[in-house]
Amino acid sequence: MTQRKRCHNHALGASLLALALTTGATASPVDVPEGQAKKAAIEKPAPAISPMARQLKLSGRVEVRVQIEADGSVSKVKELSGNPLLLQPAVAAVKKWKFSPFTEGDKAVEASTTLSFDFKQ
Repeated sequence: MTQRKRCHNHALGASLLALALTTGATASPVDVPEGQAKKAAIEKPAPAISPMARQLKLSGRVEVRVQIEADGSVSKVKELSGNPLLLQPAVAAVKKWKFSPFTEGDKAVEASTTLSFDFKQ
């Protein structure tokens, strides 16, 4: 490798590092246990079972994966398991949840957790 190519590669690496620092690129979200996340939830509307699920007398457990922003708002909800007729109201409800911010040191950070809901009729 020539001296010129080495300098170019070094400059490119430094530019990419500077770009990552200025765009606020952060580490992956902190994984929070379900119990701790539910305690940190300050607004948590309960899922409302749909009329169809009620008519079919569906019961069961559903699980969703939730990504929580540094400000405590929910940014993503991913369906993990359970009946789709029960998952829909769980996802809709969790999107409205608000959490006390999770911190690392003195800084609020993104977090993620798995939440489960038991539907009984």
